[in-house]
Amino acid sequence: MAMAFKMATTRMWVTDECKTSFMEMKWKKVHRFIVFKIDEASRLVTVDKVGGPGEGYDELAASLPPDDCRYAVFDFDFVTTDNCKKSKIFFIAWSPSASRIREKMLYATSKEGLRRALEGIHYDMQATDPTEMGMYVIKDRAK
Repeated sequence: MAMAFKMATTRMWVTDECKTSFMEMKWKKVHRFIVFKIDEASRLVTVDKVGGPGEGYDELAASLPPDDCRYAVFDFDFVTTDNCKKSKIFFIAWSPSASRIREKMLYATSKEGLRRALEGIHYDMQATDPTEMGMYVIKDRAK
């Protein structure tokens, strides 16, 4: 299996699939969101779920488990007050209160490495429950 990027601080690897899926979302707009997870046994960051172009924020929120950490990227399209179409990519670090402490620490220390591997992210968000990453928060940050 080809590895794209090693995260030195945690000895985690980001798979090529992660970078390829992100580039497809960013340039080809074939995905609306991507959810990533860490496989602790193999020390790999992998793609957990990909949302198609017709899916939206609600499907992203529903795909985040209530008791496990995940990373997600969301491509948010909007129209500015000047009537210009824009797109901003959000990186979301999902760390719910019900997840294990070890898992929270692993995701917290691996976050920067994955974020560096995915070039072109506009905004970072940290969320422990759905209200911290609600659509109103995303709209407010994208202004």
